[in-house]
Amino acid sequence: MNLIQVGSFLTLHYRLAGPDGSDVINTFADKPATLSLGTGQLSPAIEARLIGLAEGVRTQIELAPGEAFGDHNPQLLQRVKLSLLHELGDPDEQYSVGDVIQFPTPDGQGTYAGSVRELGPDWLLFDFNHPLAGQPVSFEVHVIGVL
Repeated sequence: MNLIQVGSFLTLHYRLAGPDGSDVINTFADKPATLSLGTGQLSPAIEARLIGLAEGVRTQIELAPGEAFGDHNPQLLQRVKLSLLHELGDPDEQYSVGDVIQFPTPDGQGTYAGSVRELGPDWLLFDFNHPLAGQPVSFEVHVIGVL
């Protein structure tokens, strides 16, 4: 019987649900996910809870507020001038509360997302926290294979 350990290559079905029980990600109705534990594909708290589980196990893991994706950090709320967004993107773009916008990293090699929280007269307030930061989450998993 294979047990999950750091560096294990996994095939699994999983469901991540927010505090209201709605699915954020659910692979049970589709093909299973494959990932390598310890590479950041899952949050460190979720990965830590998988360590030691055996192939074939199906379980549900409850994570306390902030445990899975950290606490909500008010410093990650940032105002961005609308003129800058129009300069860097589509000048005709219309934004709404709840929109998720991708921003380039400073080195230009990747992106990060911010969700629009408020609309000002010439600015938008973005929240760069993970959408589940500071919230309890439920992680259901069925471990199909461990290598």
